[in-house]
Amino acid sequence: MDLVSSGEKTQGLDFGQLQIDPECMFVHRNGRTVRFTRSERALLLALIGNPRRLMSRSRLLDEIATRISEPSDRNIDFLVNRLRSKLGDNAKAPAFIATQYGEGYLWIATPAPPPPLDAFLVIDLTSELDGHPFRRQASVLMDRLQDALSAGIGPVRKVANLDKLLRVVPEKSRYSLQVSFHADHGRLSSAAALREMPSKRIMKTFRLQLDVEDDASFAAEALRVSAGVVDALEQAQKEASSGLGISEDDAIEARFESASKLLSADNPKWLAKGDLLGKIRQQNPQDSDAALQWCLHLFSKLVLTEPFAGMRLEERDRTETEIESTVLDCLPGIGSNPLLMLAAAKLLYFINRGHLDLAEEIAERAFPPTQDFTAALPILGQLKYARGRYDEAVKLFDRGIDLATPGSEFHWHMRVLKCLALVAAGHSGASAAQATDIGNFGAGSLREINLMLGWMTASPDLPLPPASETALKELGAAGAARGLEYLYFSSARHITLETGRSNVMRAMIAHVSRLHGRQAIPDLVLRGVGAAPSS
Repeated sequence: MDLVSSGEKTQGLDFGQLQIDPECMFVHRNGRTVRFTRSERALLLALIGNPRRLMSRSRLLDEIATRISEPSDRNIDFLVNRLRSKLGDNAKAPAFIATQYGEGYLWIATPAPPPPLDAFLVIDLTSELDGHPFRRQASVLMDRLQDALSAGIGPVRKVANLDKLLRVVPEKSRYSLQVSFHADHGRLSSAAALREMPSKRIMKTFRLQLDVEDDASFAAEALRVSAGVVDALEQAQKEASSGLGISEDDAIEARFESASKLLSADNPKWLAKGDLLGKIRQQNPQDSDAALQWCLHLFSKLVLTEPFAGMRLEERDRTETEIESTVLDCLPGIGSNPLLMLAAAKLLYFINRGHLDLAEEIAERAFPPTQDFTAALPILGQLKYARGRYDEAVKLFDRGIDLATPGSEFHWHMRVLKCLALVAAGHSGASAAQATDIGNFGAGSLREINLMLGWMTASPDLPLPPASETALKELGAAGAARGLEYLYFSSARHITLETGRSNVMRAMIAHVSRLHGRQAIPDLVLRGVGAAPSS
């Protein structure tokens, strides 16, 4: 493990049940704090500073002598045993300190990796400054960059300096500003590259003009580079929130909020725009943006149809075929527009025609520019849901729930998606409903959808609540069958695991069978959940 610069501090080490503090003054072991003597601490520092390297007794004695003022304990074996006792280690089956008989000891434990740094922008120093002739000036520049970028980006989004974070891998960072230095004949050269993460795509580069004799030049260049970075980030956010008819005059946050609404499952705007979109399509059939908006109109016809009247299977098939062919034709022209890519991924996922891999690829490519906003979360979660990775889906839906305005349609939409994921994963309907509070919807939700969610989350073995039972009876066998088809097409068929599809459909199938007979269950639903078609 690396020791920090000139001091004796180390990074805090986490070994699960054992955590060693950064200065090796004490250890947290199974919830208890155990402190070290000076000799024990000196020995521990010597061992962990040379991981998996055999340390002879004489070498360890020298290490102890340099770290404490009065090395009175020179019995290394005795000191190792004391240290093992405090670490909870076993000499016969060591987890931390192994014995090489006749030769010495070695530290064999591997710490858990540090958690990924979660920051909007990280400033990543790519040059090694130890021994660098202009280390002080380089450090000044890094500090000035962090201050200027933090001021320009604002307090809501975190700017982190990796040089001060012991090179923690920025796995969850949104952007990276990579800075390099080069000293040559008394001159300091520096360059910086702004990258989008995790793709590492270069967005903008900078060449810094630095005068090592004038600290003012470092401050001026930090301000110039920071201003360029902020401009590039703002432009990237504008580009990421363009399309789908969103006004370019709106603020960035408002544009992404609009995108989240437009990409939600049941936005009625697309139904109302059908005539207008049809005319635009006729005028410019090569416009990918207009084409995908038209597909969202067709999609809204599928999901906003009256569930118990239903849509004939032939009409559904024609509509989905048109969506499929239009989206596939659009793909070559939308690779630089994240919102259009998300729309395409959403549509390919929904029609369920073998394009799941393609939808995942498109969504993942679209996600980096939009990850600070909610627009991408529903489709990313649904793609995990389709693969049976329900825990990952729930995490994405929870993030959307946290970011959404309470009581909004988007908030409701994310709660429904989470409920479906929990039911598909095998949770009882009652526990899924309670976890998502689906019985307390906003005014914008449809009564018919509420009824079906109630039937889906009810126990299949118990009678329905009276009002719900009456509503299902009054549908008749035909209406109940259409409702089952709607639930299957909208929420179950996408799941690749048969058990997941069965879990989503089980309760409603049971209640429809009880009230209207097995013959009321559509054959396509029975085949989809692995049951024999009705005769």
